Amino acid sequence: MATQLFINRTDLVRNSIIDGSVDTNKFIQFLKISQEIHIQNYMGTELYNELIGLMPTIDQPANAKYKTLLTEYIQPMLIWFAQVEYIPFAAYQIRNGGVYKHVSETSETVSKNEVDFLVEKARTNAEWYARRFIDYMAFNQSQFPKYVSNSNDDIYPSQDATFNGWVLWAIKEVHGNQNQKKKIWRN
Repeated sequence: MATQLFINRTDLVRNSIIDGSVDTNKFIQFLKISQEIHIQNYMGTELYNELIGLMPTIDQPANAKYKTLLTEYIQPMLIWFAQVEYIPFAAYQIRNGGVYKHVSETSETVSKNEVDFLVEKARTNAEWYARRFIDYMAFNQSQFPKYVSNSNDDIYPSQDATFNGWVLWAIKEVHGNQNQKKKIWRN
């Protein structure tokens, strides 16, 4: 079954480092997994499925709040998560003869450190947009009842926008409370 995507090729190319000359079939699967894994993780199953169902009619006035949710919060987050998933694989192809790395005659191949930097920068941007989405939903969840109506094996919306790094906590006494925690460093 085909997955209804929340963005199209033009949205991705115009708002990312992915060049317009890249074939759609080289990155479309990364867009799909980014939506199914990352976006559904933040939306929860019920709201995710509701928005998929509304996509053919998203431009109708009755769906204005969903259109805002889509264009202002979900699409930017998806564009950056798609890059997080695509960049590590961009130089590779798998064919009958094995796995190949594309090398251009007029360009220089980047190092793994440079690829890792690009992935982490894209992840930082994706997490920023995820935080915006979480904050928006915290104040507007009454407008989207499916956001909090997940049950059984549904994915419940994540409230955490960070995936990596270290967090160190210091325990200190604040007004007689010895169990007060304070975040002192975040990678």
